[in-house]
Amino acid sequence: MQASLIFRSAILTGVTEQLHRQRRRGEELEAALLEAAWDELAEAGFAKLTMESVAARAKTGVAVLYRRWPNKDELVLAAIGHYGRTRPVEIPDTGTLRGDMLALLRAINDARNSFTVVVSATFAGLQSSSGLTPAEVRARIIENRPVWSHEVYRRAQERGEIDQEKVPSAVLTMPFDLMRHDMLMTLKPASADRITTIVDELFLPLIAAYHR
Repeated sequence: MQASLIFRSAILTGVTEQLHRQRRRGEELEAALLEAAWDELAEAGFAKLTMESVAARAKTGVAVLYRRWPNKDELVLAAIGHYGRTRPVEIPDTGTLRGDMLALLRAINDARNSFTVVVSATFAGLQSSSGLTPAEVRARIIENRPVWSHEVYRRAQERGEIDQEKVPSAVLTMPFDLMRHDMLMTLKPASADRITTIVDELFLPLIAAYHR
């Protein structure tokens, strides 16, 4: 009886390990496909990207793509989301809200400019092809992605530098909205002076106004 139980336990353990390895291989394959889709998007652009061109770049069959994404639009949305999630910006901890905001905006400026350029070039074609509104496209791109400023504001709240219950969400997102606008309009990183201006002359005075 005991030998039978040990035998069945060994079988179950082996099956579980095999399923885990299969799931892991599936996750690695999907990540590789999304990386290939991003590279194709960045080099060829949305209009020229096809399921076939991504499959060729990934050195796999196009059926492998269609089993995961029903069309080009869904593949591109997934590729953009994957790129953003797998390349996070380090959250600074300088000890002050000003220092954290300057460091975070500089990190975003350095790391995300190429991402912003590719996404902005893709946006119109993706919107037209998918039928999604601009807001829906943006929501799909950033879904399930951590918001880096949340930790910065949490620490500032603990230090007594900010009262998040009083400060409107539009004020909290304003520095990042301005950075994104600048990069979209110029397709270049923001200057160091521009980042300092956003923090010192726009953001912090508004924070102080709601901290009285």
